[in-house]
Amino acid sequence: MKLTKKLSAIVHKEGKWYVSLCPELDIASQGKTIEQAITNLQEAVELYLDDEDIVLPESHPIVTMFEVHYGKASRAVSA
Repeated sequence: MKLTKKLSAIVHKEGKWYVSLCPELDIASQGKTIEQAITNLQEAVELYLDDEDIVLPESHPIVTMFEVHYGKASRAVSA
């Protein structure tokens, strides 16, 4: 019997690729589109869970944003 669990995916762009991360399991993947990166991450997590005897976390990470102030000029990082 297959079990189901919702996990988090954090996606950011690195050059021409989208990188996806499951923070609960510290597993990452990539793809040329956001959808492909998430699909590849889902496959990687499923393969990992099939091979490992692991206890999944009961809660999700809290992802938020915050603002910092700094004096040095810096170039913006494109998202």
